[in-house]
Amino acid sequence: MPVSKGTAEWKGDVPTGAGTFTAGTALAGGYTYKSRFEGGPGSNPEQLVAAAHASCFSMALSNLLAESGHPPQLIHTEAEVTLRPVDGVPTITRISLVTRGIVPGLDEETFKERAAAAKAGCPVSRALAGVPEIVLDAALHRD
Repeated sequence: MPVSKGTAEWKGDVPTGAGTFTAGTALAGGYTYKSRFEGGPGSNPEQLVAAAHASCFSMALSNLLAESGHPPQLIHTEAEVTLRPVDGVPTITRISLVTRGIVPGLDEETFKERAAAAKAGCPVSRALAGVPEIVLDAALHRD
C-alpha cells in the first residue's frame, strides 16, 4: 500500500503567524490562529481530521454494505471535530459523525448496524481512538 503524505509550514509566532499545508497532490490551504481557535477565515488541522474521518468512514461503510449484498447508491457523511482546552491544552474532545445513505433493499436497523461496524473499523476511527467521545448518527435517506 502507498504511504500518504502531507506537509505543513508555519511562519512567525502563534498569535500573528500563518501556516500552509498540503495533503497529497490535490489539497492545499492556509491556517492561522484565528482560523483555528476563533472561527476566522481559512482552514485548520481539525477540519482536515474531520474530512479524513468522514472520507474513511464513508468508504468503510460502503464496503461493508456491498459485501453484505447491498451496494449503496450514496453514502454522505459529515464530521464535526470539537477542540476544547483540557488542563489548559487544546485537545480534540469529541467527534460527531452524521451519515445518511441511499441503499436499495436495506432496512434502517441493518444500516445502523453496518454504520456502527464501519465506525469501529475504519482506519481513521482506529487512529483517533484516544478521542474521549466519538458519536454516530446513522439513518437511511428519506425523500
